[in-house]
Amino acid sequence: MTNSHLPAAKVVELEQQLGDRLPALLLEVRDGLAENWPDYAAFLEDDLDGISGAAALFLHRLIQMATDVQARPLEDEQGLQLLFEQIGGLQWQAGHDLTRLLTAYQLGARIAWRHVSETAQALDLSRELIAVLAETVFDFVNQLSQASTQGYVAAQSADSRARDRHRDELADLLLSERSSMVAIRAAADRARWQLPAQAALVLAGGDEPSSRDVLSRLDSYSLPLRQGTLVGAIVADPVGARREQLRTALTGAGCVVGITVPVEILARSVELTQLALSLRGEGVLRDDPVFVDDHLDTIIVHRDARLLSFLRDQVLAPLDGLPKGSRDRLVETLVSWLRHHGDRVAVAEDLHVHPQTVSYRLGRLRSLFGDALDSPRERSRMLLALAWG
Repeated sequence: MTNSHLPAAKVVELEQQLGDRLPALLLEVRDGLAENWPDYAAFLEDDLDGISGAAALFLHRLIQMATDVQARPLEDEQGLQLLFEQIGGLQWQAGHDLTRLLTAYQLGARIAWRHVSETAQALDLSRELIAVLAETVFDFVNQLSQASTQGYVAAQSADSRARDRHRDELADLLLSERSSMVAIRAAADRARWQLPAQAALVLAGGDEPSSRDVLSRLDSYSLPLRQGTLVGAIVADPVGARREQLRTALTGAGCVVGITVPVEILARSVELTQLALSLRGEGVLRDDPVFVDDHLDTIIVHRDARLLSFLRDQVLAPLDGLPKGSRDRLVETLVSWLRHHGDRVAVAEDLHVHPQTVSYRLGRLRSLFGDALDSPRERSRMLLALAWG
């Protein structure tokens, strides 16, 4: 039983006549594609035999679906589905927009429908069957469009995963001092990342929930970094205007931007950047974000916490035995005095106390430290031990 009680002989005749028109139909589709989609037209021309087979299957399936309510999918229909999925995947690999392909499909559907409708009218088929044929043509084209969309998205996803994997590999190589530039360049090609002349390492603090989100919004010149506990990015040429853009993007994310160095020695900046991140977490560095090259002196002083602690204990030994409150006030005054080169007015303003209070405290310091306050070498030691952090 058919949808319109169409005799079997009429079904055969419809399919035969459409088959006869198939070469002309494909050539018309080719010519229609040539103006706006010349590469699709060339593809059709180059693989005309294969496409003719797929088109014949399409017509056979179209007539079956339109005239037989008991129709079952053909065994070859899965192959047709896979073909159009592959076509979608090729569009992604060629860098073409999916909309471009789907629009070409619609052009092909309109041309195909015109040939189908002319044939149906010539055979004096009923309006009901012609309407069913029209619906079936565009429904089938929509199915093929969905297949190509699935293929496109699958290729896009696979490509994205591969690119992420290659970028992780490249980041590992850039941060390894054992990597050769030959290996780095090859990895950059695989990751499709243009290797810059110089770069900087950006690390995010683990306690700020916005860190990962901010780093994900860095531009395409930034190479995401996911290496153990390190979360961040490798940023290409972060100088000039790009440095200011980076500052804006990273504000509020608890990030540290390492020194800008040639990419071949980027690995040497890792330890320094990690130290700066640690110092930021301790409150020693408070910029937002911290640029390491602005604080090299502080980082050098704090590079070895044990040595710094020993130096502080040695420098402040004259204050041992004082009550904690008195000791803290004298240390605060000594630090300010060192920073302001002995300017008592500046020290008073810095500590928000009366100048006479400063004079009193400095008198106590002189009684405790003696001639050390007048020795350039001792003052340098004090400054080194106390004035950074």
